[in-house]
Amino acid sequence: MGKISAAYLMPHPPIIIPEVGRGEERKIQYTTDAFNKCGRHILDLKPETIIVITPHGPVFQDAISIMSEHKLSGNLARFGAARVAMSFENDLELVQSIMDEAQRLGIPCIGIDRKTAAEYGISTSLDWGATVPLYFVTKQYRDFRLVHISISFLSYEELYVFGTAIRDAVESLGRHVCIIASGDLSHRLKEDGPYGFHPMGPKLDKRIMELAEAGDVEGFFAMDPVMVNEGGECGLRSIIIAMGSLDGYNISSQVLSYEGPFGVGYGVAMFERQDKNEKRKLVDKLYKRKQQRMEKVREKEDIYVSLARRSLESYIRTGKIIEPDADLPGEMLEEKAGVFVSIKKNGQLRGCIGTVEPVRDNIAEEIIYNAISAGVRDPRFMPVDASELDDLVYSVDVLTKPEPIDSEDELDPKRYGVIVKSGGRSGLLLPNLEGVNTVREQIEIALQKAGIRSYEHYDLERFEVIRHE
Repeated sequence: MGKISAAYLMPHPPIIIPEVGRGEERKIQYTTDAFNKCGRHILDLKPETIIVITPHGPVFQDAISIMSEHKLSGNLARFGAARVAMSFENDLELVQSIMDEAQRLGIPCIGIDRKTAAEYGISTSLDWGATVPLYFVTKQYRDFRLVHISISFLSYEELYVFGTAIRDAVESLGRHVCIIASGDLSHRLKEDGPYGFHPMGPKLDKRIMELAEAGDVEGFFAMDPVMVNEGGECGLRSIIIAMGSLDGYNISSQVLSYEGPFGVGYGVAMFERQDKNEKRKLVDKLYKRKQQRMEKVREKEDIYVSLARRSLESYIRTGKIIEPDADLPGEMLEEKAGVFVSIKKNGQLRGCIGTVEPVRDNIAEEIIYNAISAGVRDPRFMPVDASELDDLVYSVDVLTKPEPIDSEDELDPKRYGVIVKSGGRSGLLLPNLEGVNTVREQIEIALQKAGIRSYEHYDLERFEVIRHE
């Protein structure tokens, strides 16, 4: 019977490649040493196939993509090192088996060949999430075929189940496999880093490294979502898929290195599969905990949020628009205001539509109609399907009347939303959004939404909201 002998968490900083770093790579020597240790470990195992899971390939919101070309090739030309190139034979039999197992388990997958890539406007070349760790592996061992998988924004639970599909496919084909979970950690460790500093960045990395050292699979699912989002992680979904591939087995885990001198966390860890353990079959437990979390979310809903949810659920399931209940609070039936309804799924935005000024008879109707629009008319997303309704989390923002301001100094991204206007164009951004920490960031996003260049003249307005979530 085939097996996955080990999985490795490996970051992907192009600067670690000497041809790219040109001496700067010496600042992350611990990571280089850990990479080389992973390479030697893979050499000792001599896998027939290496599966690399990357966040920088073709990433879809609702499906996992797997490269299905016969040859998988790539280089680091975009980082000034075109001569750092590599090519591998794709293990197409394993690719098909993984997709078949995933389909059996209800996890959507898509094979990416040249025709499919052309349809979506994406590339079939190996991304740096794959080429950087493989650069070090191939210095030690080259006698393997490759499978290239990209993460998805499916739920953590679905990603874990996909990992079990990988395990089942490997075992059914009798393959000997190692897995590389490619992923950096926080991108917000230093003010002069690529995404600045956020206090959650170091906390996020500390927690991920603790969980990796302990082999605490369930702990990855219990991480504070605010910490994950504000910390700017990159590799968590790769890790979860890799952990799913080891479901049902004891794990011997070891952190090999961690450092972050450039403002991005680089953690390297090794997870070796041990003997079978039925208690480590976690799928049912993970889904039960998810259900319990959603029940708590529903219990905490106030009447504004509950109305938004019931409105969309009724419309999706029956096609009918509900009427405001007669026993709603007076302010919802008698007052008017602009309202935004935001919908999230698995921590990711699923839809957001609103009105700056009221267009309905009262706040309740504003919520009802905007909830439906957020679910089925946001042009950024496909309409919500009935199968998604139980996984959706809602928030409702009731807006105060916007007021003109003369200066950015009158803004505070935590307190005020902003409206930018130029000619007939306008863009709005709500206040107190995750990842928006400065006035400049807030304005730039609003300008982008409006299609206004930053050098053009534009007017500013601000507003406050009462947020229900």
